[in-house]
Amino acid sequence: MADELRARIRSGALRPGERMPTQAQLAQEFGVERGAVRQALRVLQSERLLTNVSKGSPATVAPDPDRALTGPEAPPLPTTVALAPRIAAAFAAEHVEIDAVCLTSISLTLAIGEPLRQIHAGRLKPAKVDVRVLLPSRHIDLAFPVPVEGRGDDWVHDRWLAMRNAQGQVLRHNLLALRATHGIDVRVTFRALPFTPPVKLYLLNNTEALFAYYTLMRREAEIDHEHLEMYDAQGTRSMLFSFQQGPGLRDTTFVEQSHLWFNALWETISSELVLTS
Repeated sequence: MADELRARIRSGALRPGERMPTQAQLAQEFGVERGAVRQALRVLQSERLLTNVSKGSPATVAPDPDRALTGPEAPPLPTTVALAPRIAAAFAAEHVEIDAVCLTSISLTLAIGEPLRQIHAGRLKPAKVDVRVLLPSRHIDLAFPVPVEGRGDDWVHDRWLAMRNAQGQVLRHNLLALRATHGIDVRVTFRALPFTPPVKLYLLNNTEALFAYYTLMRREAEIDHEHLEMYDAQGTRSMLFSFQQGPGLRDTTFVEQSHLWFNALWETISSELVLTS
């Protein structure tokens, strides 16, 4: 429920300063008890997206929800929530530079959709876009996702590889299409890492670093009508921490060191990556 209401606030379906539906109305819409409604509203209040959350009158959308999601004091949020507005803010620059280290590019591909919509709507128009992405090589033994007992290794690896390639191809296609539609100078480059990254990192315009852990979990998958237990990470739900260059020495140093780390990987042990099966 919190995810759905957050999406409505982000999209403008629920406008700044607007009163939310009553808790009774939300309970009926989502088919849950009022306790669950209050819990979801408290989550959004903790993210500073809602005000006046109480048992009495309906809550109110915060006057500046965009700042709550993208401002320097924004709390850590799941990647699916936090990344898109950060990427959109980066696309307001004349020259957009995005570097990413990840297991697959699914989160980045989804997040790029927001600035693409704004470009097509005429609200954004960068002159140049450079995107560099580091992904694990197809030739390594992945640390994850992997079967718990070693059975079905090929199936798990092939499934990950297909997702890595498909998401990368969609990301590249969507960005390169801006050349033809809007005359934007776009470059998208992928390189392969000889290891499985335990974290994901997004670097935006040399001024911001977004960092999240890949937290492993044990889950079931079905292969040929048989259940397979595997260790995997839900990257889209990873909590994303933001570090921005500015007056704070700690954040500025983290951004600078993250760029040094990324460039070192890009220029030394990474290799050419071709997004084919």
